[in-house]
Amino acid sequence: MEFRLAERADVPAILELLADDEISRSRGFGTVAEEVDASTWAAFEAIDADPGNELIVGIDDGEVVATCQLTTPGLSRGGAWRMTIEAVRVRADRRGGGLGRRLMAYAVERARDRNCRIVQLTTDKRRTEAHRFYESLGFTASHEGMKLTIKTS
Repeated sequence: MEFRLAERADVPAILELLADDEISRSRGFGTVAEEVDASTWAAFEAIDADPGNELIVGIDDGEVVATCQLTTPGLSRGGAWRMTIEAVRVRADRRGGGLGRRLMAYAVERARDRNCRIVQLTTDKRRTEAHRFYESLGFTASHEGMKLTIKTS
C-alpha cells in the first residue's frame, strides 16, 4: 500500500470512491459522469496548487482504493496549525481490513510533519460506524457542526 498526493489521472477513481456511498447518493452525487466536468477539474487544480491542501490517495496494486483531503488552516489556539481531514473514503470491497486505519495514521503523520497541534475532522451524523471507527483512533466528539447548502442557478 502506498499513500501519495493525488495526480490528475487519479481524479476519476477518487470521484468513484466519493460517489460509492449511501449518503452521497441521497444527496444526488451517486453517479459519476463518464467525463469529468470543468468545475471538478478546476477544484482539483485549486487543491493541487494550494500548499495548505493535500488530496491523498491510497494505491494498492496500481489502483486507487482510498482517499482523503487534508487541509491545514488556522489562526485560533495561538496560530497553531491544525490538520482538517475531509472526504475520507475506502473502497467498499476493501473496508474492514485495516486500510482506513492506515490511511488515518498516514494523515496524522502528515499533521506531525507540518507541526500541527490538532487534528480534526467532520463526519455526517448518520455515519455511526465511522464514528465508532474514529473514536477507536482516539478522536472525540467535541463540537456540533452545521452546513448550509447554497442552491445555484
